[in-house]
Amino acid sequence: GWGHTGDVRRGQSITVHQAEALLALDIGIAAAAVNRHVEAPLSQNMFDALVSFTFNFGEKRLAGSTLLKKLNLGDYAGAADELLRWNKGTVNGRKVALRGLTKRREAERALFLSGAIS
Repeated sequence: GWGHTGDVRRGQSITVHQAEALLALDIGIAAAAVNRHVEAPLSQNMFDALVSFTFNFGEKRLAGSTLLKKLNLGDYAGAADELLRWNKGTVNGRKVALRGLTKRREAERALFLSGAIS
């Protein structure tokens, strides 16, 4: 499935229908996490960007992030910029910026800012 990691076994295969069902479940979990932790008003685009981030990195990372702290203080621009910091993965035992994660975070930031609350 698309990013699903729970209960996955090596060599496992699933149908497109099963993958779509898992994606819907995982997005629901991420959306609920955003609703639990974000206190600041959000536009739909901001919410969607945060759900994408949370789907990728998980509720615990959202909950403990500077991104969330800035957002809940009303620092929308600062929160958007914090998304860009989450672009690293481990390669050969070292944290390095990954092209795919960099592009994803840039897209989430752009989506977040496109729905800015005035």
